[in-house]
Amino acid sequence: MPSAVTSRQVSVSALRFGRFAVMSVVTALILIAGVWASWGSAQHVMLTKGREQGTVEVTRCAERTCTGPFVPSSAGARPRGSVEIERSVAVRRGSTYTVVVKPGSDEVVRSGPAGVLYAWVPLGGALLLAAVVVAGGLRRTRAAWVLAGSGVVLLTAAFVTV
Repeated sequence: MPSAVTSRQVSVSALRFGRFAVMSVVTALILIAGVWASWGSAQHVMLTKGREQGTVEVTRCAERTCTGPFVPSSAGARPRGSVEIERSVAVRRGSTYTVVVKPGSDEVVRSGPAGVLYAWVPLGGALLLAAVVVAGGLRRTRAAWVLAGSGVVLLTAAFVTV
């Protein structure tokens, strides 16, 4: 017959394992969501082979997008009178940006180092959020500092280059 001390040790171990499992799943989901959110733009910026590349001079900005003419710089790209680029703090009217056209659309994303880093900004935020979960829920402070440091470096690099 198990004693009260043994029964208590088993229940504490089970609760500790449960917390570890749940927090590990939450951390994994946060990081997967960050990659998923980033990959929508990052795939066009990082995998440019066969994609239309060029520049856009922003002539007009609305609430969520800016537009301007597209001037091709890669073979097979065609000039367009107007393409859309997502409006952000990094996009200003009158400026020219190197871009990649999303296949089958007139929507473009920034290319080059600034475009790559800007595309991965959601992952930087996810790294910071995951660091809080790892530190608080998993009690792994070193791993949390690594995640937080990675997120800060990514966000800072994106801020500096954009």
